[in-house]
Amino acid sequence: MSEQNTPDVQNVEQQGEQADVAVEQTSEQADVAVEQTSEQADARPRATAAERLEEEGDVAADYVEELLDIADLDGDIDIEVRDGRTYVSVIADEGDEALQDLVGRNGKTLESLQELVRLAVLASTGHRSRLILDVAGYRTRRGAELRTIADRAVAEVKDGKGPVHLEPMGAYERKIVHDVVADAGLVSESEGEGPHRHVVISADD
Repeated sequence: MSEQNTPDVQNVEQQGEQADVAVEQTSEQADVAVEQTSEQADARPRATAAERLEEEGDVAADYVEELLDIADLDGDIDIEVRDGRTYVSVIADEGDEALQDLVGRNGKTLESLQELVRLAVLASTGHRSRLILDVAGYRTRRGAELRTIADRAVAEVKDGKGPVHLEPMGAYERKIVHDVVADAGLVSESEGEGPHRHVVISADD
C-alpha cells in the first residue's frame, strides 16, 4: 500500500476504535430515515423474505464497495444467503494483506464496520438486518478457533471442572459456541452485559 493511501486506512481503524460512538451517532439518523420512508414502504408490494435478504446483500455490497474505493483497497465482494441470513464477504487476492486493516485487532474494526453496514441497510430498506460481514476470511478462521476453544471447555466440564466461563464475544461468535456445546450434550448460556457478555458452559443437571 502506498504512503498516500495510509491516512484513509487509518481513518477506518479509528472508526473501529470508536465503534460505540459511531453507532450511537448514526443510529438516530437511521431511525429517522426509517420513519421517513415507512409510508413508501407500506405502499410497495410486500417483499418475500428471500427478496428482502437479496436486497440487504445488494445495499451492503454497494456500501462496502464505496468504502474500498475510499481506502483504495482491492477486493472482490461475494454475497450469499443461507439459513435466513445474508453473508457479505470481501475476498482478498492471495498474499494481499492490505484488507487486514479492515479487520483490526481481534476483529474489532470488522465488528464496527459490520454495524455500520447494518445501519446502512436499515436506512435504505427500513428493515433491521442480521447481516454478517466478513473480510479476508477472518470469520472462517475465527470460527475454527472458537470451535477449538469450545471443545476444550466441553472437555473440562466433562472432567468435572465446570462451569467454564469463556472470553467475552459478540452474538454471532456466541452462537457458534452454543452450537458446539449443544452437540456435545452440555448446557451453555450467555451472561454479562454489553462488551462483557460471554458464554458459560456447564453440565446438564
